[in-house]
Amino acid sequence: MTDTPGWAPPSSSEPSRDGTRPPADAPAAVPGPSAPPQAAPGWNTRPGQSAGGQTPGGPNPYGWNAPRSPRPGVIPLRPLAVGELLDGAVTTVRRHWRTALTLSLGIAVVDQAGAIASELLVNGKTGASTQLLTLLARMPVLLLLNALATALLTVVVSRAVLGRPVTAGDAWRDSRPRLLQLLGLTVLTTLMSAGVVLLGFTPLLGYRAGGSGAPGTEALLAFVGLLTVPVAGWLLIRYSLAAPALMLEKQGVVTALSRSRRLVRGSWWRVFGIVLLSKVLSVVIGMVLLIPARFIGLVLGFGSIDSLGDQGKQSIGMLVVVAVAGIIASALTTPFMAAVGVLVYIDQRIRREALDIELARAAGLPDQGGTDWNGRADQSPARR
Repeated sequence: MTDTPGWAPPSSSEPSRDGTRPPADAPAAVPGPSAPPQAAPGWNTRPGQSAGGQTPGGPNPYGWNAPRSPRPGVIPLRPLAVGELLDGAVTTVRRHWRTALTLSLGIAVVDQAGAIASELLVNGKTGASTQLLTLLARMPVLLLLNALATALLTVVVSRAVLGRPVTAGDAWRDSRPRLLQLLGLTVLTTLMSAGVVLLGFTPLLGYRAGGSGAPGTEALLAFVGLLTVPVAGWLLIRYSLAAPALMLEKQGVVTALSRSRRLVRGSWWRVFGIVLLSKVLSVVIGMVLLIPARFIGLVLGFGSIDSLGDQGKQSIGMLVVVAVAGIIASALTTPFMAAVGVLVYIDQRIRREALDIELARAAGLPDQGGTDWNGRADQSPARR
């Protein structure tokens, strides 16, 4: 499969949103593997104009006759509002549900199988530390599955934006060469944020290990540790767009981290709000499925109410019921979260680098000099 067009870093073929002109000797962007070279739009082209300077909807692109933004796929090619971004993620899952759910379902099954194995391995033998040790036991599998899900679903979303079909096999073939790099990036960003928190709580752990028990000192050291949690969150958001940059721009790990830092700069709170909102929606969906599953387990006689709050007292039947609910929840929320991440990346590039012009060309929109799959000028109207 050929690479998806339109995802290369900004070049001299397109103006940026801030009106600056890239270096004259920079290489021109390629609109697509099957498309002939296209002329770049004029530097004085206003929003709503075609590359030739004509305004399809009338002389005033901002008036009542201004044309609607092209929408070849799941989002309009312009800066997105938060609601449009979330709607684009849901639309991606809905339109490509066979591919998205097939990929996420397989990953969720492996994830829940690992969760059950971890529960049985620890088996409540460590008291209050059971949940923490269970999570640590699952961590290698979680990191691998997270990298795999991000790689595969990023390809699905990138095709959906251009209105192009994609199968699970296509997603695997296109993402496989970048999988090891993405795994390294996932491990690096996880260690980066977790390391900051661990460093913050090290004095408290050392103080407790020394046998001292002054409550005031422990409270102070715990407060110092808590101060590192916002720093870890800041790092996660700062580098949250590194994975789409690595996959779609074919960047290395270090370059992808740098790209994410530049794209998030000045928009940290907006990106944070979108990620937080999508996380809250995913948690709500998970709770809607998991809470009834636990009560179903109780009705079937797989446990008692007293055992719900104790990981070590969970029966195998209850673990299986909860795992089935977890598989369904993950199959729904994993592609949604992946789509949100990719669409935030696209939105930031549209706002900063005029990526919408390049995507319109790659999608075959005639107003931007696009071509169809056979390299001919596309005469079909953009899908709304």
